[in-house]
Amino acid sequence: MHTPTLARTALALSTFVLLNLGLSPQALACAACGCTLSSDIDTLGLSTGSGWHADLRYDVLNQNQLRSGTGTISGPNAAAMQHDGEPMEVERYTDNQYATLGLDYSPDGIWGLNLQLPYIHRHHSTLGTASDGVTPGPGGEQYTSTTSSLGDARLVARYQGLLPEHNLGLTLGLKLPTGRFHKTGNSTDPTEPGPADIDRGLQPGTGTTDLLLGAFYLGEAAPDWGYFAQASFQAALGEREQYRPGSGVNLNLGVHYDGWGAWTPQLQLNLRRSNRDSGEAAEPVSTGGTLAYLSPGLSWHFRTDASLYGFVQLPVYQRVNGVQLAPKATASLGARFAF
Repeated sequence: MHTPTLARTALALSTFVLLNLGLSPQALACAACGCTLSSDIDTLGLSTGSGWHADLRYDVLNQNQLRSGTGTISGPNAAAMQHDGEPMEVERYTDNQYATLGLDYSPDGIWGLNLQLPYIHRHHSTLGTASDGVTPGPGGEQYTSTTSSLGDARLVARYQGLLPEHNLGLTLGLKLPTGRFHKTGNSTDPTEPGPADIDRGLQPGTGTTDLLLGAFYLGEAAPDWGYFAQASFQAALGEREQYRPGSGVNLNLGVHYDGWGAWTPQLQLNLRRSNRDSGEAAEPVSTGGTLAYLSPGLSWHFRTDASLYGFVQLPVYQRVNGVQLAPKATASLGARFAF
């Protein structure tokens, strides 16, 4: 692989890696229980050159579609479902916006360190567990919430010295419990007015330290065509205040075309499998699932050391446990700089 082509391939992959949001470990772990932007894919920051890179990304994910299993479900049908004799929670929406700053340093193009700092703004509303699927009922713990806060930071090291081309790499890192997890919302239950506890999965942070493992490979399929494969794993190292987020595995495959000069179109297939959350403070019934997304995108390298990008992520398969909210699409915009 020629060095210029490899560098362009790595830059295209790094753009994707730094913006992919829909497959975060909690992206659809539970509609009511979280949608934090904390995926292994976000932490790689791949680069074959030395020096610093910075990435600033804005993501929008509006979970407004009730799903159960592999299909959609109406509010009344969701309210009629039970688990162990208990009614299911019926949520209205979870509107998520993320601004993420990524900083990446490599002294030699072989070793590197990447830091991700997300800021989360989220609106959430739930009808609780005593509704008819349209209007809330008394005693159902229904509430609304608006949270704006820093989320959990990620610090990941990588090694790309396995092959002479530096196109095969390994990553190892931690998700740190920097996000708050004691925020409250406003109860909409007239029988229990006042502050309401927000579900742990909806908090800006999980409260746990998580292990992050990954591997990636870049290659050339034909002149001006490149491809990549990336796998990652995340698991909490312990429980925090009776809550442990479910572990998850990501697999990402993609191609990109480098024959348009400054413009680089890309297409990725993103697969995600996440386990249920656990602990007395968790909602294990409606957490976890298997997801597949098709993600077209475009990068514009308007300078040799700077680029802009935009992606749309479209679900092609969703199988969720219990009843969860899911997005119809997600969108990302960002800018990346080398210095």
